[in-house]
Amino acid sequence: MRLPILGYPVIHIDEQFYLLVGDRMLQGQLPFVDIWDRKPLGLFAVFAGIRMLGGDGIVTYQLVAMGCTALTSLLIYRAAREIASPLGAFWAGVAYQLALAAVFCFGGQAPVYYNPLVALAGLYMLRIYTAPDAGALLRRGAVIMLITGIAMQIKYTVVFEGGAFGLALLARGHAHGWHRGRMALAGLLWAGLALLPTAAALGWYAAMGHADAFVQANFLSIFGRHEALGGSLWRLTKEVALLTPVWCAVFLAPRRIPGLFTGVNPQALLFLRYWAGAAVVGFLIFGTWYDHYVAPLLVPLMICAAPALGQAAPWRWYTRLMIGLGAIAAGMVMQFNVRHHGTAQQVYKAAALIDQARGENGCVYINEGDPILYYLTNACFVTPYIFPNHLNGMVDEEALGVDAAGEFARTLARHPSVVITSAVPSALPVNWKTRAMLFQHMKRDYQLVGSVNVGWRNLLVYRYQQAAPNKPVLPMVTRP
Repeated sequence: MRLPILGYPVIHIDEQFYLLVGDRMLQGQLPFVDIWDRKPLGLFAVFAGIRMLGGDGIVTYQLVAMGCTALTSLLIYRAAREIASPLGAFWAGVAYQLALAAVFCFGGQAPVYYNPLVALAGLYMLRIYTAPDAGALLRRGAVIMLITGIAMQIKYTVVFEGGAFGLALLARGHAHGWHRGRMALAGLLWAGLALLPTAAALGWYAAMGHADAFVQANFLSIFGRHEALGGSLWRLTKEVALLTPVWCAVFLAPRRIPGLFTGVNPQALLFLRYWAGAAVVGFLIFGTWYDHYVAPLLVPLMICAAPALGQAAPWRWYTRLMIGLGAIAAGMVMQFNVRHHGTAQQVYKAAALIDQARGENGCVYINEGDPILYYLTNACFVTPYIFPNHLNGMVDEEALGVDAAGEFARTLARHPSVVITSAVPSALPVNWKTRAMLFQHMKRDYQLVGSVNVGWRNLLVYRYQQAAPNKPVLPMVTRP
């Protein structure tokens, strides 16, 4: 299903930003210092590594994402074989790919890259739980927790599954007669290995004198983020509904299909349910519930759903519901995405207009628009806060580590050669203070040189021209 959108540059604003940061890392810019965001360093390092593979970057990251998705499906198949038939395990892997696309992860969102690591750690845990003894438990647990720690450097929310794996390892040691001292030492070793990649990243920043910037972005900023509860609850409702086939397979099928778990190792079933529960708790605890946050749940949930899939009549409807609804949802989401975000031709037209307006070395500030435009034009920045919503919306106003209005004023005072915005703001809730400042500067110091439709938005391109008389400025929404 990914082939039709291969090379499409605006799948999701997040992955556009990740690609941009990875590319700029290779040009010497430093995440959290030169470019601000709260995602772990490892995620940006993944995209920097992808850029080193060559190509235009866009197709390359999507091909790597495609490979990661296929690998995750294979790991799901292997884990599901512990509790399901080969056909059921196969359909679980297929259902994962469809559901992934349905939650806006048909490109290179962060879970696409760390799900294979978590799936590998989960499969290794499954083997420990089905082993007859605790042979090499300490070493195996060390490998699992190190894999989990690497995954945490792609997205910190893996900490919930990692913590669950650690507790399960300790429970396994206790079941095999480990004394408390041995369990304590093993727990310290496993926790240390899980934290090692993050500690190494922090140590690197501390050696460069940027420990404060690393700590603020990675650990403190999340507590300053404010999300409207109404929107979050609506997203959660949609996501619960989307997973209806999974709920049927996991909760209804065991009560309806006779002998569904006949011959299944009860320890394997126990661990898989425990893993799925930990993933669900990790998803629920943050309370924002964006669609792509569902992606980490899909690995353990599809494994748990596998026994109900691939069944003969009259139970075949579980498979048909899972695959049919998944295919329909994935197709609709991908079609909506292109209509909403715009075509590739529209994006490249916008980039060409920006390049023409900025000249040879002009810097750009995108107040409304896609971060991929920075990437396509290779334009320099005038602020570390280049993700549009950080300064044009209210969600992160108190999470940036600086006063948002003050930083916005400094950004405009640097007189970027080109500013991109739109007549109607897209960030919700809107930061009306910074938007009013933008409108004042556009009216006083900038000239509208063109506009271009990109999806549902009409992007306005302004060029710095302080002394130009009678500058056209389109009417802009500056207050509710």
